[in-house]
Amino acid sequence: MTKLIIQIPCYNEEGSLEVTLSALPRQLPGVDSIEWLVIDDGSQDRTVEVAKAYGVDHIVHFSRNQGLAKAFMAGLEACLKVGADIIVNTDADNQYCADDIPKLIQPILLKQADIVVGARPIWNTKHFSLTKKLLQKLGSLVVRIASNTRIPDAPSGFRAFSRNAAMQLNVFNEYTYTLETIIQAGHKGIAITSVPIRTNKYLRPSRLVKSIPAYIQRSLLTIFRIFMTYKPFRFFTIVGSIPFSLGFLLCVRWLVLFFDDTSRVRAPSLILAAILIIIGFQLWMFGLIADLMAVNRKMLEDIQLRLRRAEFDRQKQQK
Repeated sequence: MTKLIIQIPCYNEEGSLEVTLSALPRQLPGVDSIEWLVIDDGSQDRTVEVAKAYGVDHIVHFSRNQGLAKAFMAGLEACLKVGADIIVNTDADNQYCADDIPKLIQPILLKQADIVVGARPIWNTKHFSLTKKLLQKLGSLVVRIASNTRIPDAPSGFRAFSRNAAMQLNVFNEYTYTLETIIQAGHKGIAITSVPIRTNKYLRPSRLVKSIPAYIQRSLLTIFRIFMTYKPFRFFTIVGSIPFSLGFLLCVRWLVLFFDDTSRVRAPSLILAAILIIIGFQLWMFGLIADLMAVNRKMLEDIQLRLRRAEFDRQKQQK
């Protein structure tokens, strides 16, 4: 028995949720049952009433707005608790074409991947400005480098997860889950792939991209934070190498000038070189400590995965 649950994070989506739900399937080849789950992220409109009217099977309710990342994770947890074998995440603004769900879950059904990301036709999306298109491509390139994956559309929220992948994911960032889950998959060795998908008519502006400068700033901070979390030694080694190298070059320069003219000490240059070398060395030490702490985090994640699997197996047996 294969159960598919389609989850939709919602925040004040009464205007578009009706369109989104009306397009979702209730039957698909290779799937025995399909259920819908809505995460109400503290909505103040009729989002919940619309969801109930359209027969949504499960509703997760937040008393106040928690943000997209927390809503996404709450949805995964709820889907696992009700026995989901495959979880599809889609947006409430009907951006993604529901008819592409069979294509999205196919690699999971065939055991070819545990996470599938729908790649939008970015260059052919009319309501995306040229700047946004370029930023989407640049951001995806950075994520590919940081995660060692080949996902062409990292910000896409149209995704499918196997039960095994959903149990392993943890999102620490509060802004969005899209970048972190890809980098996490690459870091943990979770099989991840991408399939081309279609997009629907533009219904409302994006709530994540309120302004291009703010989007760039938050995306860069997100990538840096994730890279620092999952690759701490490499991150601090690269960052520490910059002041250390500058300090070393200044030190070499000081030695050349000193032996050329021993009458001048040039103390400021020597002090600056020493400060830069010490800063670089300290950053390397931070990287070593962070890398040792990462071992502890990995052990905790392994324990969490075992507990989730044990809980899921217990629920299966009770049914």
